[in-house]
Amino acid sequence: MSKKEIKTPFFVFNPKSYLYGEELLDLAKKADELAKKYPISIFVTAPYPDLAAIADATENIIVTAQHIDGIEPGRGMGAVLPESVYHAGARATFLNHAERPLTFADLIKSVERATELDLLTIVCADSLKEAKALATLNPDIILCEPTELIGTGETSDASYIKVTNHTVKKVSETTLVMQGAGISTAEDVYRTISLGADGTGGTSGIVEAENPTQMLAEMVEAAFNACQ
Repeated sequence: MSKKEIKTPFFVFNPKSYLYGEELLDLAKKADELAKKYPISIFVTAPYPDLAAIADATENIIVTAQHIDGIEPGRGMGAVLPESVYHAGARATFLNHAERPLTFADLIKSVERATELDLLTIVCADSLKEAKALATLNPDIILCEPTELIGTGETSDASYIKVTNHTVKKVSETTLVMQGAGISTAEDVYRTISLGADGTGGTSGIVEAENPTQMLAEMVEAAFNACQ
């Protein structure tokens, strides 16, 4: 096993629980086409039951679990076993999202288990202080996303983006920084990458768009163009 290479700038399509089944699979296939067209990494998260179908139908995206628990095979009824999501085809996982927060102790265990399996880690931080603390775990990506901006359509300001980028890199040079709060248009994507983020992503801006497939394509293209 070896970790997937992350090609920057990267883009994360994170439909949470808005989409599932065939509708999600169709968008994942579109993301796969875009990942072949543009030399950037595209992550697609999915509910656990959808991971295998998406992994089987795609070649270029990084299939991503919404969460894993820091457990070993054995006891753990109702918990998310890292080996299970890896077996299903996931090669990355979110951790500590505002909608699925972890204690620091539990987060350490989850990061350790992900590392053992070569799962890429996207660890979420809702403040500058938390981003600095989480960088000590050397995750692959830290998502700097103020909780109060999630789903609002309001993005982080330029100073927040620049300060969090600097703070994380100072602690962990190898950790990439994702800025994701309030991304709702292709222009938001372009601006965020232009300000120095290694990557960004979207949820409601895509799934609630009049044409989600077109919006996904426009956002990915904007991410690519921002670094040209």
